[in-house]
Amino acid sequence: MILRILALATATFFAAPLAPSANPVSQDSIAITPAALQNGSPFLLTVVLHNKASVVTGTWQSHPILFFPNTDHQTWSSLAGVDIETTPGHYPLAIEIDPTESTHRTLQQDLEITEAPYEKVPLTVPDKFVEPNAAALKIIAADKIVKDKAFAQSSSKPGWTSNFLPPLRVAPMTDSFGSQRIFNGKLASVHRGLDYHAKTGTPVSAINSGRVVLAKPLYFEGGCVVIDHGLGLMSVYMHLSKIEVRVGTKVHRGQLIALSGASGRATGPHLHLGVRWQGSYLDPAKLFQIQLTQPPLSSPRP
Repeated sequence: MILRILALATATFFAAPLAPSANPVSQDSIAITPAALQNGSPFLLTVVLHNKASVVTGTWQSHPILFFPNTDHQTWSSLAGVDIETTPGHYPLAIEIDPTESTHRTLQQDLEITEAPYEKVPLTVPDKFVEPNAAALKIIAADKIVKDKAFAQSSSKPGWTSNFLPPLRVAPMTDSFGSQRIFNGKLASVHRGLDYHAKTGTPVSAINSGRVVLAKPLYFEGGCVVIDHGLGLMSVYMHLSKIEVRVGTKVHRGQLIALSGASGRATGPHLHLGVRWQGSYLDPAKLFQIQLTQPPLSSPRP
């Protein structure tokens, strides 16, 4: 399973340990960053406890969440997300503190999900990418097996080391997350990533530290790299002209991993960046806005 309950090591999630609070916390609390969530939103979960804990876990939309502690073991954090296809509404979040101990307690909170405004984008591509023939369908089926295997290999510990950064130094976004892709007049899919305008050969960097779990050409994706950042969070880079890393390689935030291109189902040279969390696709632009280098909470929210 992606999230196995293992012995936890303190993660390098914050730049520095939290200073002892002059006003001790009187009750357990949950903070969500950002406070307003839409379908496709990644979010930071912070649990502030009134005393130390050994294990903190949670459940969100049937997804298991494994929290990791700051040095004081009273502030625990994790990243989670709202799938792009989530229907707007209220959904329960449940957090278990020391589930096997006498000090076990549960925190519950309903999170409101609102609908994000997504547009329709008409695109023209070769017909083989809209109606693949029998030979292509075999390749696509084989690609699915490869991708499913890669997506199942997430570490049970966070691999990121700081804020997530865009994969290109200077490149405008040409197609936003969540838009409805209409290929050759037919509604094909919802765009589950960001597209960056980039001429072939533009250096592509890892958006954060992690381990490469896929690095090869695929039918739709073209040259493709997938990096596991731990706890079910992965970044996906598509349409690459050259891949500079191999499966199993540990990469650092900002490290060169590939060169952009126009391979696979592409209308021209560009980079497609996707972010997956336990099978849910999230908006990369919103992930870049979450501040991870400092404690996300100055005072707990009841």
